[in-house]
Amino acid sequence: MSPLNDTKPKVAHFTARSPPWTYFKLQLIHQPGTSPSVQSQPLDPLTARTYLTTALSQFLGLTGTTISIDILRIFPDSPPPQDTTPTEKGVWIRVPRPDAAAVVSAVSSWIGGNSTGDAVGSVAWRVCAKGNYLGALVQGSGEDLFVP
Repeated sequence: MSPLNDTKPKVAHFTARSPPWTYFKLQLIHQPGTSPSVQSQPLDPLTARTYLTTALSQFLGLTGTTISIDILRIFPDSPPPQDTTPTEKGVWIRVPRPDAAAVVSAVSSWIGGNSTGDAVGSVAWRVCAKGNYLGALVQGSGEDLFVP
């Protein structure tokens, strides 16, 4: 039998010892007493990016603004109807693994105010999930994370 006719499949093993990314699920929370109209405003990509960059800037200064943050998904995908209570708002993000500890510290200690500068209507981030493998965080294949 020639080596070319050998149909036995070759098995390849792959182990990721140091994954390059860390994934986070962050929830945007409002201070008690925030008006329902403020709470019902949808979270858009620009606002989410501004909140994240501000948190990193306040915690680490100019160095914090250089941390690469990829916004993977903003939830909920659509604003809630006017006659219902506000739904949970947040983001799934990806950051380089070496910067994960700094991101956790920055976003968990940040409290942002509204444009008028008063305490009523301020927001903060809550870290709901953190991990180096996205599939483990979403408890499954993760396909629902990227559904339009």
